[in-house]
Amino acid sequence: MTAATHSTLFPQVPDSADAVLAGLDPEQREVATALHGPVCVLAGAGTGKTRAITHRIAYGVRAGILQPSSVLAVTFTNRAAGEMRGRLRQLGAHGVQARTFHSAALRQLQYFWPKAIGGGMPRLIDRKIQLVADAAAACGTRLDRGELRDVTAEIEWSKVTQTIPADYPYAAVKAGRETPRDPAEIAHLYAAYEDLKRDRAVIDFEDVLLLTVAVLQDRHDIAEQVRSQYQHFVVDEYQDVSPLQQRLLELWLGERDSLCVVGDASQTIYSFTGATPDHLLDFRAKHPRATVVKLVRDYRSTPQVVRLANGLLSQARGRAADHRLELVSQRPSGPEPVHTEYTDEPAEAEGAARRIRELIDAGVPAAEIAVLFRTNGQSETYEQALADAGVPYQLRGAERFFDRPEVRKAGVALRGAARFGGNDSLLDDAVDLPSQVRAVLSGEGWTTEPPAGSGAVRERWESLAALVNLAHDLAAARPGASLGDFVAELDERAGAQHAPTVQGVTLASLHAAKGLEWDVVFLVGVAEGMLPITYAKTDEQIEEERRLLYVGVTRARERLHVSWALSRSPGGRPNRRPSRFLDGLRPGTTATVGRSGAGTAGGVERGAVGAAAAAPRRAQRVPARCRVCGRTLTDAGEMKLMRCEDCPSDMDEGLYERLREWRAGQAGRSGQPDFCVFTDRTLMAIAEARPENPAELSRIPGVLSRKLRSYGADVLAICAGQEPGEDGLDD
Repeated sequence: MTAATHSTLFPQVPDSADAVLAGLDPEQREVATALHGPVCVLAGAGTGKTRAITHRIAYGVRAGILQPSSVLAVTFTNRAAGEMRGRLRQLGAHGVQARTFHSAALRQLQYFWPKAIGGGMPRLIDRKIQLVADAAAACGTRLDRGELRDVTAEIEWSKVTQTIPADYPYAAVKAGRETPRDPAEIAHLYAAYEDLKRDRAVIDFEDVLLLTVAVLQDRHDIAEQVRSQYQHFVVDEYQDVSPLQQRLLELWLGERDSLCVVGDASQTIYSFTGATPDHLLDFRAKHPRATVVKLVRDYRSTPQVVRLANGLLSQARGRAADHRLELVSQRPSGPEPVHTEYTDEPAEAEGAARRIRELIDAGVPAAEIAVLFRTNGQSETYEQALADAGVPYQLRGAERFFDRPEVRKAGVALRGAARFGGNDSLLDDAVDLPSQVRAVLSGEGWTTEPPAGSGAVRERWESLAALVNLAHDLAAARPGASLGDFVAELDERAGAQHAPTVQGVTLASLHAAKGLEWDVVFLVGVAEGMLPITYAKTDEQIEEERRLLYVGVTRARERLHVSWALSRSPGGRPNRRPSRFLDGLRPGTTATVGRSGAGTAGGVERGAVGAAAAAPRRAQRVPARCRVCGRTLTDAGEMKLMRCEDCPSDMDEGLYERLREWRAGQAGRSGQPDFCVFTDRTLMAIAEARPENPAELSRIPGVLSRKLRSYGADVLAICAGQEPGEDGLDD
């Protein structure tokens, strides 16, 4: 056997089940040996969660307790699933399925489609944006590329939260979403998109989950076949599950509890996609007999980095903060995090590039260094600074700045204006280079004020704003520079950025950095307005921004540099301040917000044997069935009506119209959209059921207790043929 065989690339397979446990710390060993009943692993950043759960599966397989083919491990990315499969092979656990939710569901759907539905399965589309564009065209709506991406994201969010088109406006308002268009217009586009898919006999990735859920709900024989195949489940990154993924998991499980979930509520940073940590936080309440293991030994970061990470969460608020884990570093001491204030953003980028150049010259591999920022629009300044310093880099999770469509399109417009500007009335009032660039880019979507909200529209504006800022910088450095000089500068910068990227410094947004780690991390732009981002208004949004910074801090193994700039450009007003999240954590400051008590320590909590009997059992979910034909209902809109869409309706048309007129009046008086009172579907359900008392009205989906109190008396009066206000309900 060669020496290479003993390297980390070719580890020896443990020769026994007990050997699988070798090298695990006490808490990881508890995870690995807890093979029965529900198990919840609360794993802080860098605590070896993947190691713990893969050794758990391998130990169960090697000890003969788990059959490899009966185990299904699910996670959220193909990269994570591939890493899990590789580790399981190295541990001798062959035959275990490790997949993403979508990949596992697609495999089942393809296998059962002929039996459940018949015929060939519809084609799965890789990207839905073109179909959204076609749906917009069919509706006579013009969407630019950014709006297309944002509307597509809204459709995806709706589907993973199981929201139908008719209910989207209300759901979007309730969730506090910043919508790229009027919610009613997006609902219309969403409905057109679904119609177009049916016409073309195609499905999207969310449909894979929705259809698998529908098949398992409707066909108990198929559900039992799946459950006989997979009897033990492991779910990684459980804080990121959506309601739809949770429903699929419940259907896979049935009445069993052989489930192990792993997650960290303090790393919940994808709530805008429909992810929620509630299922992780509620696990013990739902499974009173669960074993809960807390991993807090941090093997990734030095004590100095861990201290800063713990300090960030010590000031947090909210439910996730109540379950935070206090990390304990297992590494030797390292340098203190460096906090640096710069006069302006270019100086900040140049300072980071200079330090990175020094690190590389001192022997630190470029691939072990990362620059992390809040938005992709910040990358251009760092791309240029690194290029000027001769440092190779690679962008992760984003296009190169000069490859972005809006930047390329802006370049074409600027080049045309430079060539024919004398005949362009748009430039008549432009007296200098910055005003000329602003005039040209105003035709490409740039405005003096940034758009509200996040998403592609905001990122597109940030890209154009970066060009406007560059024009100001060039004019300051070279007074009298022309539009032609500016275009030449853009071409030169674009050309200089074609550096080799294989061993380069990583440039990434904080969202794209999740799950990765480097020896050295530069967290840049950590200022108010960027972290937290300007459009984070609610307490929940602010706390997610704090968690995003926490994720950034915990990416660093040895060295951490945190920086911010007092102004955007050289000579600008120094009116920015460091992020509030750093108060009390950087030298010379005190915390402005505090929490009492420390975070949760590591250890094991075992559910009481009698807890299941003592705790109230969760009510069994009764399938919704059509009140006309008796078929099981899976569509949310049909469930609201309690009948199939195609089954005959006994709706009182006159009552429905009276309810609509009443709703319009209520909405007008409260200054809110009609759907915020009741959706059309809910009014249809009321007009079909014709309730006679509060109890009957409350049983109609969509009539929540708050709405029953607010509108119940009026609705019952209308149903009784009376005028609203003639009778009432007690509050």
